[in-house]
Amino acid sequence: MDRRFLTVLGVSLIFALVVSTIFYRMTANSGGQAPKQDLGDLKDVVVAAKPLPVGVNVKPADVKLSKIPGSQFPKGAFSKVEEVIDRPVISNVLADEALLEGRLAPRGSGLGLAPSIPVGMRAVTVRVSDVVGVAGFVLPGLRVDVLVTGRPEGANAETVTTTVLQNILVLSAGQTMQPDNRGSAISAPNVTLLVSPEQAEVLTLAGSEGRIQLVLRNGSDQAIEKTPGTKINALYKSYAKAEPAPAPRPQPRPKVVVAAVVPPAPPAAPPPPPEVIVIRGNQRSVEVVGPRTSN
Repeated sequence: MDRRFLTVLGVSLIFALVVSTIFYRMTANSGGQAPKQDLGDLKDVVVAAKPLPVGVNVKPADVKLSKIPGSQFPKGAFSKVEEVIDRPVISNVLADEALLEGRLAPRGSGLGLAPSIPVGMRAVTVRVSDVVGVAGFVLPGLRVDVLVTGRPEGANAETVTTTVLQNILVLSAGQTMQPDNRGSAISAPNVTLLVSPEQAEVLTLAGSEGRIQLVLRNGSDQAIEKTPGTKINALYKSYAKAEPAPAPRPQPRPKVVVAAVVPPAPPAAPPPPPEVIVIRGNQRSVEVVGPRTSN
């Protein structure tokens, strides 16, 4: 075998060995410099032992302690179980997720739906017969518009549908405040909406004086539309018959004035002739004195 070839092969092997040794030491030194977590750097954090839906009160069996590095401790988290016991959940918490202050209501603030109502707002439950576009199904967390159909006063008893509230949050449907695990819709005739006090008055009056119907809308659509409302005649305007022309009114006949014929007055009677009473002895007589007539 050629001696030159052996020399080159030997030098190549030595060079490869040196490079491999240097690379190995560099890798080992990098791994050794990685911060090691000791028990003194870990901190307890309260996490959910199971999914916690909105409206439930946290019980000891619902939570557990978990250790995480102190530098990764979430803002607003709890390190003691006692700090979260009996506090209502106002936002869904997943299993093994840390409980945060913003997801829990103060202790004693109520049960069920009440803790999830923001300060200054109201929850009003209305009975609806249908939700347009989804055949009676609605999910908590969706946003809807509220329509009312009725007969307002001074409108000649004509039925009108108008939009009274827009972009209203659905808090619950029936007795449910969240969809099921499969995300299926919920069929419920009672829907609870989150409204302001003024909107609560409008919603209550609409439910008592007319028929309420909900219209689903895209949650990202925040626009408030101005609609004039729709009257029942507008739905059937293409079928409306032309009104017949009014019949001509009969012209009044001219009045004929008939003058009454007054007969001439009879001539006046001539005055009676003057009379003279003549007494002769015991005789009394009356003589008429008339004008003298010429012979």
